[in-house]
Order: sequence, then C-alpha cells, then structure tokens
Amino acid sequence: MRISSRAHYGLRMMTELAKGHGGPPLSLAEIARREGMPLAYLEQLIAPLRRARLVEGTRGLHGGYRLARTPQDVTVLEIVELMEGPVAPVECLAENYQSGACSREPECLSRPLWGRLQHAVQQVLGGTTLADMLREPGFLDPECPVASLPFSRELGQPAHV
Repeated sequence: MRISSRAHYGLRMMTELAKGHGGPPLSLAEIARREGMPLAYLEQLIAPLRRARLVEGTRGLHGGYRLARTPQDVTVLEIVELMEGPVAPVECLAENYQSGACSREPECLSRPLWGRLQHAVQQVLGGTTLADMLREPGFLDPECPVASLPFSRELGQPAHV
C-alpha cells in the first residue's frame, strides 16, 4: 500500500504551517522553498485544505496561509483522507462498496486481514496530530525504521512517546 505524492506533499505542507503556528502567514513559495516541492503542486493542494477549513488564507503583501486550528487539533488522518479519500486497502472495504458486489465475500479469508490493516492504519493516522509530528521529527524521515518506535502490543500500533 502506497500513499500518493498528493497526500505526502499535503502533509509536508501542513507540517510547515504547524511549525509556523502563531506566527505570520506563510506563502506557498516559502513552503515550496523550505520543503523542496514544486510551487505549482502546492497551489493545487491548498484549495481542498481551505475548503475543509484546515487552513486560512490572507491576501496582500504579507499574506499567505496558516492553520485554521491548533496543531494538536489536526490529525494526519484528516489530511490523508482529504487528499486521498478514505483509507481502504482493498475495494471491498471502501466506503462506497455495495455488500454482495464480490462473489467471494461469504467465503473470503483475506478480507478480515485487510480490515485489521485498515483499522491499524486509521488508528495510527488518527492518533497522530501535527503537534505529535513536531515533537517527533524523525516521524517523516523515510530512513526512520518503524521498528525503532515504541510499540503498543494491545493496539498493534506505535505508541506515543
């Protein structure tokens, strides 16, 4: 399962806005420069974030964008679902799936596994806020192995440090 560049860049943009929370608005050009992302792509991503009221825009010479809520009130799941749609590792777990559409549904042995994966992903993303990510900078480092994070056996997910 892969996260699209749309969700990844959207999250990176939101972490930059979270870093600047409480300060002056950030321009998309500044975010693009800091994160090494194409400005034109950020211009496409900002619209759904504004419509969802996750960010606010200010026009003018010193305009730009800022978070509409505090970093502790924005979950990674909100951002990912806004950019990608609901988390569903297989079609039969998608929100718009019509029960019975798959002839294998009654005897499918893999669907419960995908359901557990879906739940685990939702738990990790929904239990992680932008504020958490600012406290755990290695969280976005692709070289940071998940195995190095403390693990909660009962929830089957990384534990908050």
